[in-house]
Amino acid sequence: MTPILVLALNPSMDVEWRVKEVLWEEKNHIDSERRWAGGKGINVARWLGWLGGKPKLLLPLGGAAGKELTGCLQREISSANVAIIPIRTATRINIIVTTTAGRQMRFNPSGPRLIRAEWRRLQLATRKLSSPGGLLVLSGSLPPGVPNDAYARLIRQARKTGVGTLLDCDGTPLRSAVAARPFLVKPNEHELTQWWGRAVRSEAQALQAARAMSEATGGWVLVSRGGKRGLLVNRPEGFQQFAAPPRGNPCNRVGAGDALLAAVAREIQLGSTPLQWLHQGLRVGARATQLPAGHLPA
Repeated sequence: MTPILVLALNPSMDVEWRVKEVLWEEKNHIDSERRWAGGKGINVARWLGWLGGKPKLLLPLGGAAGKELTGCLQREISSANVAIIPIRTATRINIIVTTTAGRQMRFNPSGPRLIRAEWRRLQLATRKLSSPGGLLVLSGSLPPGVPNDAYARLIRQARKTGVGTLLDCDGTPLRSAVAARPFLVKPNEHELTQWWGRAVRSEAQALQAARAMSEATGGWVLVSRGGKRGLLVNRPEGFQQFAAPPRGNPCNRVGAGDALLAAVAREIQLGSTPLQWLHQGLRVGARATQLPAGHLPA
């Protein structure tokens, strides 16, 4: 089986507070609290494990939140499949406020500041744990102290050893990483707009922007569009395909894109066709919207 390494550079403890409604400048009573290991990379690894992908997860952790997150991972993922780089600063805690009506507010800190030695250890561990011919998933934001071209450096490093990279990030890190030519990029419409520099409001605009990104990477671009039709493009190979996700009434959107990326990675691991990557990714991403954040199907 093709080995998969998931690098989660900015993991978090996710905390959801359920409230009846949000009252501005008044006390807001919390009806319930739920805590779980979060961050995009961890979400990808969680879904990959459920799909049978048996990924290796690499992440930096520190402080009390890092210890709590380690405990959460021990209940979900075999310790043999988790590699932790200790850091001096505490792992971040993300707050999600969900009202009875289903509306959400999300508060995500920037994350712990990594010193140069910690970032170097993460680079070395990524190189050591990546397998030639395998896959490396780079997903999520970069913590302070890590250079904006961190993903670009890792992609170039992976290309030298024949490792295929799957990328999901935004902003400046996305722009520099695209130039490093990853195997597959999974932007949503907002991230695609950031990269393209023009609004993406229609299928035609999504296709135009995705084709431009694919031309820049020389590889695959999969655009997730929420409940609208997703898109997979490879400009050099002349491939472009839209597909609709399954219909449903979503109760949560946190982690849906991560579940989609996990399913795509699993299909690549299985040797499936690109059209199967797209359809299975959309199916699993839609399934994630039917569950509370951090939960997997039974």
